Amino acid sequence: METFYFIFQQALYFSIPLLIVALGGMFSEKSGVVNIALEGIMVIGAFCGIFFINVMQKIGAFASTPQLLFVLALLVGGLAGMLYASLLAFASVNMKADQTIGGTALNLLSVALVVFIARTMNNVKQIYFDQQVFTIKEFPVLSKIPVIGDMFFKNAYLSTYLGIIILLVAIVVLKKTRFGLRLSACGEHPHAAQSLGVNVYRMRWAGVLISGALGGIGGVSYIIPTTVSFGGTVSGYGFLALAVMIFGQWKPLRIFFSAIFFGFFSAIAFAYFKIDFLNNLNILHKGDFFKMVPYIATMIILAFTSKKSRAPKAEGIPFDPGAR
Repeated sequence: METFYFIFQQALYFSIPLLIVALGGMFSEKSGVVNIALEGIMVIGAFCGIFFINVMQKIGAFASTPQLLFVLALLVGGLAGMLYASLLAFASVNMKADQTIGGTALNLLSVALVVFIARTMNNVKQIYFDQQVFTIKEFPVLSKIPVIGDMFFKNAYLSTYLGIIILLVAIVVLKKTRFGLRLSACGEHPHAAQSLGVNVYRMRWAGVLISGALGGIGGVSYIIPTTVSFGGTVSGYGFLALAVMIFGQWKPLRIFFSAIFFGFFSAIAFAYFKIDFLNNLNILHKGDFFKMVPYIATMIILAFTSKKSRAPKAEGIPFDPGAR
């Protein structure tokens, strides 16, 4: 049972960032803008958030309130992701540039940019931080609940609960608010939305900026539970989040289950040694093999499900008010 709890907690560490970033991509694509740049946004958000933590820990700030430091780092990452995503919004919405090419360019720029800044400021590529202070060993009372307490309220991170809150907010916003309905209309029939007085440009900007904020938060949420340093990469999790979004059919609840599914494979890759039958398999370089499993699963699943994908009709198509 102890092994099950360990694997489940590891799965949450990987699933929650995937959930947050995939929901961000969903908001962008619901508005009609394909956000291939999620990987780059995660990198920028993670760099800014972890660099902020590094500086604060060096000067001893927030030593007695590490969770407040975590929250502030998430905000810094979210703001950085939003700022970086604004480049995609300007190119795609205002300049009507090809969204896929623009997103790819931002992905390529992000890694070089953060490594350049890190080496310029610290003369090193890796940015280290004290990870352990952010772990919540156990919640009073809640950690005593049978089964659930061990799964959700021991060795946890605030980002886990934040991810669930973001999921609930996304469901309500898209289904119950005027903003959500207008956003979806801009991704399905932008000219019809315009005829009803909706500013399509503004809504698409909003979708991309929300995507950037969630992508930046997701970058910080991924790095903190899984490593003790940031070296300019998020291991392809931005692209994996795109797969989660597509597999989840651009619907928040389905994206949640999709994120859990892919997060489980990532947890297996990280903690396979805890599972006897996997650890005993006669496979060369088992660690590297299991690290490939989430991406192999992604390709297989998308090969069987992509034909049934029902993306927003107008996604990827620049909006021209005069065209019909």
